[in-house]
Amino acid sequence: MGVVNVTPDSFSDGGRWFDTTAAVKHGLDLVAEGADLVDVGGESTRPGAARVDEDEELRRVVPVVRGLASEGVVVSVDTMRASVAARSLAAGAALVNDVSGGLADPEMIPVVADAGAPFIVMHWRGLLEGAAVHGVYDDVVGEVVDELRARVDAVLAGGVAPDRIVVDPGLGFSKEAEHDLALLARLDRLTALGHPLLVAASRKRFLGRVLAGPEGAPPPARERDAATAAVSALAAQAGAWAVRVHEVRATADAVRVARAVEAARTTDRTTDGAR
Repeated sequence: MGVVNVTPDSFSDGGRWFDTTAAVKHGLDLVAEGADLVDVGGESTRPGAARVDEDEELRRVVPVVRGLASEGVVVSVDTMRASVAARSLAAGAALVNDVSGGLADPEMIPVVADAGAPFIVMHWRGLLEGAAVHGVYDDVVGEVVDELRARVDAVLAGGVAPDRIVVDPGLGFSKEAEHDLALLARLDRLTALGHPLLVAASRKRFLGRVLAGPEGAPPPARERDAATAAVSALAAQAGAWAVRVHEVRATADAVRVARAVEAARTTDRTTDGAR
């Protein structure tokens, strides 16, 4: 899943694709580099970011969704607003990626259910403001799994079909670096929920902490793509459905290698069983 941020204030590439024409071209470039689908968002979810109003989000997102969909690109819309989801689906988006899992807008689940669209449900403890930026967990893996399960149950009760739900642990959302790493270490607990798993680690703060080590300064977001590709390979090996990334080519290569190694492992097991 390649990322197109149609925003002036994204933490990773703020402003680079703010123009509609540039954003559509970037999305097409991501597909050429190996993206299977493109995630279009018009509202930054970095800590402390101010929310944009509904009209502005629609102005940013819908023309880009329409432009990419008209080129045959599979598009997901990254939004917490039901109105933006509805207009984007009408413009050709194939799925909805809501970082709030339907909590930010009570109309979101009915819109997705009525459309029959796949719905990405992320673990969310509120907008990243104040105390919500720093989550407190006794057992981060267990709590995220339990809270995601409860959210999935609510989405199912709202009419979204079970085979339309994708789950996302929400790396970096109300989580410190140690929380993100613990979740990556136990992706099996998340796949055990029985729904496809999206891993969105690209360029995030915890990777900067890992790369900096105990004393160094974290590298800027755009210098974390190799680390992102490493996470992508690990996620593929763990059975993730997709990884959401800003720089596609390195991750596409990493995922191919992970899949090839898994195929070789499967072949080896089959051969051993035949002896």
